[in-house]
Amino acid sequence: MNLSFNRHRRLRQSPAMRALVRENHLHIDDLIYPLFVVEGKNIRNEITSMPNVFQLSLDYLLPEIEEVVSLGIKSVLLFGIPNEKDECGTGAFHDHGIVQEATRLIKKHHPELIVVADTCLCEYTSHGHCGVVEEGKVLNDPSLKLLVDTAVSQARAGADIIAPSNMMDGFVTAIRAGLDEAGFTEVPIMSYAVKYSSAFYGPFRDAAESTPQFGDRKTYQMDPANRLEAFREAESDVAEGADFIIVKPGMPYLDIVRDIKNNFTLPVVIYNVSGEYSMVKAAAANGWIDEKPVVMEMLLGMKRAGADIIITYHAKDVARWLKEEGK
Repeated sequence: MNLSFNRHRRLRQSPAMRALVRENHLHIDDLIYPLFVVEGKNIRNEITSMPNVFQLSLDYLLPEIEEVVSLGIKSVLLFGIPNEKDECGTGAFHDHGIVQEATRLIKKHHPELIVVADTCLCEYTSHGHCGVVEEGKVLNDPSLKLLVDTAVSQARAGADIIAPSNMMDGFVTAIRAGLDEAGFTEVPIMSYAVKYSSAFYGPFRDAAESTPQFGDRKTYQMDPANRLEAFREAESDVAEGADFIIVKPGMPYLDIVRDIKNNFTLPVVIYNVSGEYSMVKAAAANGWIDEKPVVMEMLLGMKRAGADIIITYHAKDVARWLKEEGK
């Protein structure tokens, strides 16, 4: 037979050969582990919709951090849940707020660990929205001052990176100016530049107790149908001084991750969100999938799409698996 074709299988014939030509790799250094910290004592509440994820009071936070560090994870992302909420989200920018206190505790015991502070108001407001509300509307410009106050307070507490997730227009330029004026010129901004209004956030809202008490967040988070809007949002945040670009959610938006990677030079962060995590956990618990290879394939796909950094609730498991593989 006189056939002409390419023999692609030559480069797949052994584990060593496949490893030699592998194009993308997942490393522990790529991971950021999210944590939910609550006011009070002796609290370690598992999130029903997120198995193995907990709300932690400060007395339980330190053992969790010790485990994170022992696994080689170098970055955590803090979300705070206060005892009291009000219309303005005062707990977000109080110097003794829960995220600020958690940051101080972590930096006291593990100064080398990177603390990323989520900069938003929704966990702290009585209405559950990410800004100032008047007559049923989320106001953009009045919200910016509160977000600046929050970012400066977090930086003052020792946060290494400020991560604003509110999706108000102009939040990056306002926060950059506020940080610089307060003397925090070296603190970078990890901007949730491309954040879609997604049904995949459901379990997170259980964990952070941040469900809106009226309406939704579609007037400030992005329409899932839109691609070009992601360019406009990212362009604005880069011009305003962002140091990282986050795309959120992750799995359904890998095309957007690739777009952002191809068009911007900043590090690209993908958020493997709560709904994605919970679906995997539920399927694994029912024996429908093999959790480890599914998680590793999913996160590797995010790296292949262009993500440099992955925020994921799977971080501890992935770190263990990578250590077992000697990576």
